[in-house]
Amino acid sequence: MRSIQMTIDEGLLSEVDRVVQQLGTTRSAFIRNALVLALRQQRTVLLERKHREGYAKKPVEPGEFDI
Repeated sequence: MRSIQMTIDEGLLSEVDRVVQQLGTTRSAFIRNALVLALRQQRTVLLERKHREGYAKKPVEPGEFDI
């Protein structure tokens, strides 16, 4: 693992510290988890955009998914 330095708003840091204490974890662990969730959400957004673009280029034909 690698250490980094970051700047964070004082109010946000206070809120993070409050939640970290409630959860019984560390700032680093909390922020790592938040970053993982944000990256996962971003991947989902990009995939959804690709799907929309794909269906815009090649719309579903009537009866295409009928059984």
